[in-house]
Amino acid sequence: MKWTLPTLALVILVSLNTIAAPQKLPVEAFASIADVSNVTLSPDGQNIATVVKMDLENQQGSLVSIYNVASGESIYPVQTDNQKFTITGLTWASNDLLFIYAKFPAVRYGTPTTESRLFKYRLSDKNLSSVLKPKLLKRFKWVPQVQSDIINMLEGDENHILMQFRGLGNNSQFETVMKVNLSNGRSSTVQYAEKNVIDWTTDKQNRVRVGIYRDDTHYKIVEQPDNNEDYRTLWEFEAFSEDQVWPMGFGKDPNILYVQAYHEGYKAIFKVDLTDAKLTKQLVFKRDKVDVTGGLIYSKVKKDYIGISDGTDAEYTFWDDEYNGLINGLNKVLPDTRNYIVQYSENERRYIVFSTSSTDSGTYYLGDRDEKSLQPIAYRYKELLPELMARTTTIEYKARDGLAIEGFLTTPNDTPKTKLPTIIFPHGGPISFDNNSFDYWTQYFANRGYAVLRMNFRGSYGYGFDFMKAGLKNWGLEMQTDVEDGARWLISEGIADPKRICIAGASYGGYAALMAVATTKDLFQCAISVAGVADVEDLVKSHRGYTNFEIVKKRIGDDYDALYERSPVSKANNINVPVLLIHGEKDRVVDIEQSEDMYDALKKYNKPVEFVELEDGDHYLSDNADRLKTFHAIEAFLQQYLPTTKAM
Repeated sequence: MKWTLPTLALVILVSLNTIAAPQKLPVEAFASIADVSNVTLSPDGQNIATVVKMDLENQQGSLVSIYNVASGESIYPVQTDNQKFTITGLTWASNDLLFIYAKFPAVRYGTPTTESRLFKYRLSDKNLSSVLKPKLLKRFKWVPQVQSDIINMLEGDENHILMQFRGLGNNSQFETVMKVNLSNGRSSTVQYAEKNVIDWTTDKQNRVRVGIYRDDTHYKIVEQPDNNEDYRTLWEFEAFSEDQVWPMGFGKDPNILYVQAYHEGYKAIFKVDLTDAKLTKQLVFKRDKVDVTGGLIYSKVKKDYIGISDGTDAEYTFWDDEYNGLINGLNKVLPDTRNYIVQYSENERRYIVFSTSSTDSGTYYLGDRDEKSLQPIAYRYKELLPELMARTTTIEYKARDGLAIEGFLTTPNDTPKTKLPTIIFPHGGPISFDNNSFDYWTQYFANRGYAVLRMNFRGSYGYGFDFMKAGLKNWGLEMQTDVEDGARWLISEGIADPKRICIAGASYGGYAALMAVATTKDLFQCAISVAGVADVEDLVKSHRGYTNFEIVKKRIGDDYDALYERSPVSKANNINVPVLLIHGEKDRVVDIEQSEDMYDALKKYNKPVEFVELEDGDHYLSDNADRLKTFHAIEAFLQQYLPTTKAM
């Protein structure tokens, strides 16, 4: 049996200065899951755990790899085919214990769900087991859907963690906090569930201090200074309002709470002294005209927060001068990439760096501050060499009402930017965002000879309160025309060939693609929807069995007649270009019925449509075979309906 695994610390990195002629890469180079992901360093800096792609002669999937820095040896304690379950994350609980997060699709009482579980692997005895024992689960009224929510790792106590679950006590539909023993699986209740409290936050003294209360769309942030005292409401606000305040974590001082709130229209980080009756917010960190997002980074050495982690790989951004100095040094050593520290050892002398750019899928390095060394350990996509990728530039265009839209244009290598066959590629979410970073979908299209435009239409994340608010209840309206205006801008600039433009997207992006060809004429020559929404009315109604139903209605809308009119399925007869639909049968985010209904509607009117169903496929193409099937279908579709004459 032949193995092909990315060997940590032995990955061969091709120089970024190498000059290579443009070449057409195989579909598999883009369509395979990442060779390496979820890189995490043990507290002592001696072991690196990661998820690596498994590639056997007759089986594909993922493995957990644990690489020992000193010996150079790796072990692979867990494997999955990414169908029964998918590994979603890794965290070191101690030098000896690794947590492995997993998810899998299920059905509860007829309702499709995504279940999450937490496993532990102990290096000393090479034992893999579930964190929660069956005996513990018998205490619940029902088996909790989420069994992986750790809210406190309990620094100084390697044998226990605090987790929160639903399914216990009188308020069983809300969160109970339990102290779980990692040796024997026993537990004790630390915080009983309170009605409408959906999340808890602890302080550095390991006390449950703050809860997030939600009643429909109304939120309260409540505090209990002592478990025997009454709750105090710190802040209350409506969902999607500008006065929202979200707790992020307590400082060493139990009365100092860090929060995220709006500052001059953009999200920023503040700290609040809870003994201050006015709850004055003291600004800690902001960005100019951009939201600050992500989680806080706490330094065990400095006993304070030193920055935030956000982005694709939870990249670190520091406000501490010492750590900014380290980043500046890294940027001098690696000048052609954006370099992020993504993790420290407990003493903060060793660290993991993720180095990336629009053409570099990402290189992981192990840094040592004492030895002043930086060692490459893994490349995220080993076949996607930076010198073969197409560069992306940040652009801006005006929507038809004058709103500035930021976009990201990628054009094929060594090709004049004139009259190019083009892919318009709006992101999913839709409360998400694109940026000038590596995107394997974009690089695939560019490698095939297409220009690619991604854009952050109104409602995209990170552009402040007004921009976010403009996307509420806006499906099919200005959010949609923002996308179409990007295509028209490319035509006006002479970049796109107006007779060779296809629109493609996944999830909300799939909706935007279908809606574009249903509401415009002669602008797009084809559309590709991967796990896309076709019926917005049905999407909203499908949340009736979930606790966030009112939030969904406030975000998308509850005028069902209007939502149906803004649905591609209602306008199937208007679509006169070829459509490709791709959907996973076990998609728990957008049900496959969305694509099935769209296919039926198009076939009813004898429209050109293809439908690729991914057996056992999820929303994220987690299985390598599903991803390959998707990209091969797209390849054939584009060759038939939007061929490029670019010589490869």
